[in-house]
Amino acid sequence: MSRNSIILAIGVAIGLLGGPVLAQSGSGLSGSYLAARQAGFNGDYRAAAQYYARALRADPGNPEMMERAVLANFSMGRLDRAITMAETLEANEFDSQIANMALVTSAAARDDFADLEARIRDSKGIGPLVDGLLLGWAQLGAGELQGSMDAFDEVALEDAFKGFAAYHRAMALASIGDFERADEIFASGAMGALQRTRRAVLANVEVLSQLERNDEAQKLIMDSFRADLDPGLSKIVADLEAGRMLPFTYVDTARDGIAEVFFTLAGALSNESNDDFTLLYSRIAEHLSPTHIDAILLSAELLERLGQPELAVETYERVPTDSASYHAAELGRAGALRDAGQIEASVEVLRGLARTHGDLAVVQTALGDAMRQDEQYAEAAEAYSNALALHEEPGRSEWFLFYVRAITYERLDQWDLAEADFRKALELNPNQPQVLNYLGYSLVQKQIKLDEALSMIETAVAERPQSGYIVDSLGWVLYKLGRYDEAVGHMERAAELMPIDPIVNDHLGDVYWAVGRKREAEFQWKRALSFADHGTAAEPADVDRIRRKLEVGLDVVLEEEGAEPLKVANGGGD
Repeated sequence: MSRNSIILAIGVAIGLLGGPVLAQSGSGLSGSYLAARQAGFNGDYRAAAQYYARALRADPGNPEMMERAVLANFSMGRLDRAITMAETLEANEFDSQIANMALVTSAAARDDFADLEARIRDSKGIGPLVDGLLLGWAQLGAGELQGSMDAFDEVALEDAFKGFAAYHRAMALASIGDFERADEIFASGAMGALQRTRRAVLANVEVLSQLERNDEAQKLIMDSFRADLDPGLSKIVADLEAGRMLPFTYVDTARDGIAEVFFTLAGALSNESNDDFTLLYSRIAEHLSPTHIDAILLSAELLERLGQPELAVETYERVPTDSASYHAAELGRAGALRDAGQIEASVEVLRGLARTHGDLAVVQTALGDAMRQDEQYAEAAEAYSNALALHEEPGRSEWFLFYVRAITYERLDQWDLAEADFRKALELNPNQPQVLNYLGYSLVQKQIKLDEALSMIETAVAERPQSGYIVDSLGWVLYKLGRYDEAVGHMERAAELMPIDPIVNDHLGDVYWAVGRKREAEFQWKRALSFADHGTAAEPADVDRIRRKLEVGLDVVLEEEGAEPLKVANGGGD
């Protein structure tokens, strides 16, 4: 079965892809209800929850509004409110999948495994895969180990679900201290792709350590993560090297196991399904296991993708400072703050993180990126240098650090340093089109090493023929070399690829002028001016220079600038 088929089967089985969750609403809606629905369509869960609360005060018995309010509160992480509303819906005999999700969560949160099992057997669960895994954990919570194993085996009868069944069976066995049988499952490879996830690898590491096989555990970490060890992994390796036995921390109780069910499925669907629905599963995992850091980080990431940076910030803030993932949460929070338009707050988060976690290259790199975006190039260069200093010997993956540091040096007019970094990036990653294009274009702008610049940009175009920026660079270097006729086709192609970019349209105008197509040149310059404020260019257009060209023509502008005059190709104008 293909990966897409498995994802589709999982989606249907857990109830995400089987149709709309919400019932259709009638007409004659109040202003609050209309506002709530619009907020829901826009993904603004906070506003939706507020408006539905107002609407329900006016019509407290309306089940459709209550169902939508359950969904909004669910998405915000207010599961206690969602559960209360779901209980009312069920009491009024209103059939609702989202209410069933809330009530299943409620039963698990209360450790009421009898209620949870009864709901599943009464078809008030969520979907075949979720219900089967929940039944396995409910049986374990009730003290029925064999019933638990039987339930997981039942899930495994479906080929697409075998990996999930094996993973949860192993976690259940480990949670009760049966590490030998858990290890057998890990060693069998029955989990499939799930076995390569970070949580599965580290759960396997803890199982091996409990079996006094620290050397194997350490090898598993190094094989899985190579030398890219974050603080959490580094500490685990240090403990293993010191001969310490790692406790099994991933699932302690049946409730933790149920949280893991929802997190496992949210993780599997996070890049495949509707983010709104996936968020429900990660929110349930958070609710059932408030210290489930991976679930918190996933919820925050989903909120960012859903265009809810403020809620993402709040979610990232729940990761405690002593967590091994604190730096990851702070990096996420900084990004969400920037998305919310809080640039200064974002930068301050990164500066604070550099003070506490400055020995992490990813932190220094993120600070450098933020400073470069804010055009604080000196501070950006310093951060990138700090990041590079943390690598004993730069490898291929460090090409990007040299590349972005080169950009900051170029903006600081430190060309010798910039060129050295560009060339180092190419040494580490030959023919990298971004580097070839930037270096080649810079050489053209400086009117030096033009033949080499042309060769670089031709190589970049061969690597990325659909990149408007790179095709523009090729046309521009040909123009600078006086090969105007050759430049025309490339510049026209660049304008096709990037029709509203002011720089590309300005360049095309200059090329048209150079070959005597002056009316077309003026048209392109006017287009460039019309797009100058659209924020579509990598760098701002020189609007004053464009206006001057429209007034007196390119030849006069070049003469005013003290530049070499053009030799118009094809002999004359129109």
